[in-house]
Amino acid sequence: MKHSTLMDTDDLEPIIKPKEIDFDALSIEELREYIIELKAEIERAESYILSKGKDRLNAESLFKKWSIDTD
Repeated sequence: MKHSTLMDTDDLEPIIKPKEIDFDALSIEELREYIIELKAEIERAESYILSKGKDRLNAESLFKKWSIDTD
């Protein structure tokens, strides 16, 4: 099986690092709200991973079919 060495265009995008949060300055309720926000962001990221995986499989299958048809 041949492995592709092509780079995903997402690899070219800069990674934005969140600013550090001073947890000492937050109340317990603010910390709980922060955790809820982080969990929502994780769910959003996981959704994007699934979507991009499906897109990649669709593209690979399209190119495999195209490659077979042009041989």
